[in-house]
Amino acid sequence: MFQVLPGLYVGNYRDSKDASQLERFEITHIVAIHDAARKLHPDKHYLCVMASDTPDQNLTQYFSLCNDFIHAARLRGGNVLIHCLAGMSRSVTVAVAYIMSVTSLNWKDALKVVRVGRAVANPNFGFQKQLQDFETFKLAEERRRLKERYPSLALMSQDEEQCHLMLSSYQSLILSRDLCEGDCAMGQTCPTGMCHTPTKRILRRKSSAHGTTPPESPRMLPPTPSMICSSTILSRRPRSGPAGLHSYTGSAPPSRSGSRTDVTELPPGVMNWQDRHAGSAPTTPMASPPTSPRHWTRRASNLVRKRSNT
Repeated sequence: MFQVLPGLYVGNYRDSKDASQLERFEITHIVAIHDAARKLHPDKHYLCVMASDTPDQNLTQYFSLCNDFIHAARLRGGNVLIHCLAGMSRSVTVAVAYIMSVTSLNWKDALKVVRVGRAVANPNFGFQKQLQDFETFKLAEERRRLKERYPSLALMSQDEEQCHLMLSSYQSLILSRDLCEGDCAMGQTCPTGMCHTPTKRILRRKSSAHGTTPPESPRMLPPTPSMICSSTILSRRPRSGPAGLHSYTGSAPPSRSGSRTDVTELPPGVMNWQDRHAGSAPTTPMASPPTSPRHWTRRASNLVRKRSNT
């Protein structure tokens, strides 16, 4: 993990499990945002957001909630870790949205601030578009809301100063080729390893004329229970907040009566399959035929032969 602002860190899933590292950086609050986000340390305050790393995943709906969680913790002197799985896309997007909300930076400069400490920070194009739209349509309102809810100016000046120092460092790292802006020329070594990543080509053996028919492409198959995203199913339930959100602000997780069942304890797809079919009766099994269908033709021909003999 690395420090973005005083009291704000960004890391990956491994960082979130490392108790010694959490102790060293005195982490008190954790924002976990990935497909199976859950509370791992009973002595930490958690905000768990179920979200996938896909361009069509709506992260904008969580920005205000995450901003409140992060800002309140920092004002009380706490240290917050934002993490996803790789620490590249989802956690970076939330961190960028927060930096935009508490400083005067736009989304591109806020991303540069994060990349100074974490060179692999690279939100997918869908999240970048959401950050751009957030800046255009909602940022002014979010800044005003935060100032009204948290009138303290204790963090404002130091956050602005820290961001400008990070931006200066960013330019130095670009000039020294320790960072890139995603535009490395073909054949040129990328300092972050993110540009022109080669993709493996899948070789398919051609089927012979007398061979079996090749299986259908996976993208053409109907969705199975394990392929259904949990956030899609859970978003159909009535909620007071966005779907896929947990908030553990105490030392113990909320009671089952006040929160949904944690699907992370079940094998992938089990809860989704049950939720999708909840309330519907199981289908009645069809009665088996008195005789096997493949023998009907043979028996019919035998009857015709007996009648001709008589």
